[in-house]
Amino acid sequence: MKETTMKKTAKEAKLWQLILFPMNDIATNIIMMLMVFVSYLYTGAIGSSVVFISSFLTGMRAFDAITDPIIGVIIDRTNMKIGKFRPMILCGYVLIAISLLGMYFVAPGMPEAARMPLFVVMYLIYIIGYTFQTACTKAGQTCITNDQEKRPIVTRADAIGNLFVFALIPIYTSNYIAPKYGGFTVQAMQEFCITALLVAGVFTCMSLAALWSRDIPENWGDPSNTEKLKLKDYLNIIKGNRPLQMLIASAASDKLAMQCAGNSSITIMIFGIIIGNYALNGTMSVLTILPNLVIISLGTEYAKRHGSKKTMQVFTVGCMITYGALLILFCLGTPTEISFSSLNFMTIAFVVLYCVAMGCRNVSSSMAIPMIADCTDYETCKSGFYAPGIIGTIFSFVDKLVSSLATSIVGFPLAVIGYTSALPQPGDSMSSGIFAVAMITFIGIPYIGWIINLIALHFYELDGEKMKEIQLKLSEMKEK
Repeated sequence: MKETTMKKTAKEAKLWQLILFPMNDIATNIIMMLMVFVSYLYTGAIGSSVVFISSFLTGMRAFDAITDPIIGVIIDRTNMKIGKFRPMILCGYVLIAISLLGMYFVAPGMPEAARMPLFVVMYLIYIIGYTFQTACTKAGQTCITNDQEKRPIVTRADAIGNLFVFALIPIYTSNYIAPKYGGFTVQAMQEFCITALLVAGVFTCMSLAALWSRDIPENWGDPSNTEKLKLKDYLNIIKGNRPLQMLIASAASDKLAMQCAGNSSITIMIFGIIIGNYALNGTMSVLTILPNLVIISLGTEYAKRHGSKKTMQVFTVGCMITYGALLILFCLGTPTEISFSSLNFMTIAFVVLYCVAMGCRNVSSSMAIPMIADCTDYETCKSGFYAPGIIGTIFSFVDKLVSSLATSIVGFPLAVIGYTSALPQPGDSMSSGIFAVAMITFIGIPYIGWIINLIALHFYELDGEKMKEIQLKLSEMKEK
């Protein structure tokens, strides 16, 4: 009887819904990739210093974190005819569109004294809209499915979609936008803005379609528990959900490391200065697609059999091995020899290691989202409360507070080696300072994050077997 109930529940979500729901995450990541370049816009359009804009964005990141729990409470208490999550996603996208158009088009044309104040206001609106939309990626998956064999399908679709986003946008910026406008100018950023909004809008609509028949009260936790969450209940959830605490420590350290390594200035230093060929960044993005597809497929298949926890552990170790090998290659080899015009040892070794490293990194980081849903399911079984909004946004709250340091971590070392009024550009002269900052930020900091990640996961109890027990208990709750 128990197995029948589990199978019946697992079939509720259709395959196309499992695939299209994470398009919401892809939409917000497109916007995030645009905002990676906002420093270039405002050091050019407003004339702000690198240190000032880095510190400002760090402060705004902290404000971003503060808004998370508030929006989480709003999501948990939302119960509209069109659902709990759909109105939040739609509201988020509209606010994002308004703010980006203000930042990228209106502010640069304002009098100099008014540019920064308008930018600040628009950035605040952007943060609120972005939080509304991203919170639903974490919280909404609980009403798509709680089947541990189907949840990795959502993860796979999310990881593959983001793989193309993170592969194609560098091609767009390095092979199209930068050459067309002679660098990352205001006009270049404006075209990027319009493109990002249009594409993100399409993906947002896909996610809304997937939620259309799933975003209903029957899929919001334990149907028998109609008690509304109070402040003390939220505090008890935060204090009593140990898996959530461990996941926060694990993913936040990983996120900080990856944001430092993926900073646009560091990418330019690696490809545009150390290797000496920034266009190679776009080429590598294309080359990594097929290997990443294979690694992601293997990783999510592994997750279906062994659970998200074990998968994150295995692929985090994979990251440490491949990034360590890249460090040795850069230090002992000659990076300027990396070129597809000559398939020498440096080129082949770099391509192989880079492809495997990116694949392991994508699998490891993508496991955090389904693990948030696991923590929500755990809480529903433990206390009876369905609180996907607050659980997802508390995770984001700590994650953003920690990762808010990333811009400053990158900005201050750049200032130390001379980048005070301008950011690194492709073709800048190579120096030992540039090499040291690039290697520490691209490889050294991620290593620290991965070590913390593995320690926290050791104390995270929601492995594959535990989640099967939780899935069965949730099925029994709904059956009663």
